[in-house]
Amino acid sequence: MTQARDTQTHLHGVRLPGFSWLDRVKAASGALFGIALTAFVCALLARDPTAPWIVAPMGASAVILFAIPASPLAQPWAVVGGNTVSALAAVALTRFIPDPALAAGCAVGVAILAMTALRCLHPPGGAAALLVALGGAEGPAHSWLFALQPVALNSLLLVLCAMLYHRVSGHSYPHRADETTGLRGRGRTSPIGRIGPSPNALSEVLGSYGEVLDVSEDDLQTLFREVELRQLEQDTASLTCRDIMSACPISAPEELGRDEVEALMSERRLHALPVVDRMGKVRGIITALDLVRPGTMARDLSSGALLAREDAAAASLVRPLADGSRHEVLIVDGSQKLIGIVTQTDLVAALAGILASMRNAGAD
Repeated sequence: MTQARDTQTHLHGVRLPGFSWLDRVKAASGALFGIALTAFVCALLARDPTAPWIVAPMGASAVILFAIPASPLAQPWAVVGGNTVSALAAVALTRFIPDPALAAGCAVGVAILAMTALRCLHPPGGAAALLVALGGAEGPAHSWLFALQPVALNSLLLVLCAMLYHRVSGHSYPHRADETTGLRGRGRTSPIGRIGPSPNALSEVLGSYGEVLDVSEDDLQTLFREVELRQLEQDTASLTCRDIMSACPISAPEELGRDEVEALMSERRLHALPVVDRMGKVRGIITALDLVRPGTMARDLSSGALLAREDAAAASLVRPLADGSRHEVLIVDGSQKLIGIVTQTDLVAALAGILASMRNAGAD
């Protein structure tokens, strides 16, 4: 219970999973850095010392950029485009609507239409439109240049600060959904990417939901996939790598010569050959593709191997074996000594057996 409270935050009834105290400090530090640097640069570039060199909507943009950088509303085009388009729309409307109250309402409404049409919805854009509309037909806000400087320039600099800060702090920005949800070669989805609801089904559900969610379809697909994988690991937690591995697999000493390696793999019809040192610790693995490497000994031909502890959950191998980069995982003990190997076939057979048993138990 304590851990759950530490990894989520409740703000006025809004649950923010994963938003720890470290994340809060990062968001606050990022906003401090972004606003301060943006204000400093814009003050240096300001042509008119009496004109504003940073505008209030940037504070709201900073909250979104640094606190929820994965949101579609926080992406570069949303921030720069949303704020600028909204300001331009408000400048145009104030020239035809003299009443400030009516101009303010129309400016925000038109800003929303423009942002949604141009796919750059950004809530602070409404504040940018309101700022211009309440400035009236006179003053710096009535000029077309106001939408470029300070609004567009502020937005662009703030986005650049966010890119720099998130790269240093370890966040992905601009945000990209997990690559495994994408397509690979000739329109085929990777095996791991096919876990979870189909894109068409997800689009249909979102289309009929009747509400706009502040999360992209790709991120939802990733979340559903991760939930299913986590649930699979929980349902099959009793099944370990030790239970499904092929024990005492054929291996090659790292000093074994190239000719002996090729002969061994050919005679035993091996698709993969683990390489170990004199203590039996894994040093790599040789596959058919590795045989094109230059070198005279097994250690020269080997590449990095996927390793798993013997007591690890068998379902934890789904991720590494489903991405297509490897077809086997080497099982090691606490001293990193080779004790077994699990192939994709071993894993599929084991999970199929577990799921069949669960289905039969449910029928009973």
